[in-house]
Amino acid sequence: MKSVHVETHEDPVDVSTNARVIEAVLACQEKLPMACGGKGLCATCHVYVVEGAERLSPITPRENMSLPMLADRQPNSRLACQAKVLGNGVKIALPRVQYLDGSVELEKLIGRRTEVPIVHPLHGTVLIAAGKIITRSRIRELSFVDIDIAEMQSRCQSIEKNSYSER
Repeated sequence: MKSVHVETHEDPVDVSTNARVIEAVLACQEKLPMACGGKGLCATCHVYVVEGAERLSPITPRENMSLPMLADRQPNSRLACQAKVLGNGVKIALPRVQYLDGSVELEKLIGRRTEVPIVHPLHGTVLIAAGKIITRSRIRELSFVDIDIAEMQSRCQSIEKNSYSER
């Protein structure tokens, strides 16, 4: 077992060697979306490695493809679905953003000021900056997000079918 400390959680969590970082995040009851189902095709499980980057598996080719999409990417950015825990003492931080699961989700927020940036669920582009008021017209403009999510889910299902047929 290896220990991983998620900054928002008081105690480190134990995960098995080679477990993905996402398992530690989920064990802390943190919400970290995986729009692509953990295949490394989107950037919704983005985390920052605060300590112990050398105790994680090397960056995968899929991470190299997905990480550049992130608006808030830093040198210590990783995808929690791809990074595997190899040693003790890994410490991670979650980005302070809200992922938009669909434009309908914002309906309940009309007229409110956002506390954190609201970002695109697949590539992390800031859709509504922190401190901005959410308006009905802005929600209409964001309806493309629903199409993007449906397209990503369709792409993931076809990848899953292909990987099963190759076995």
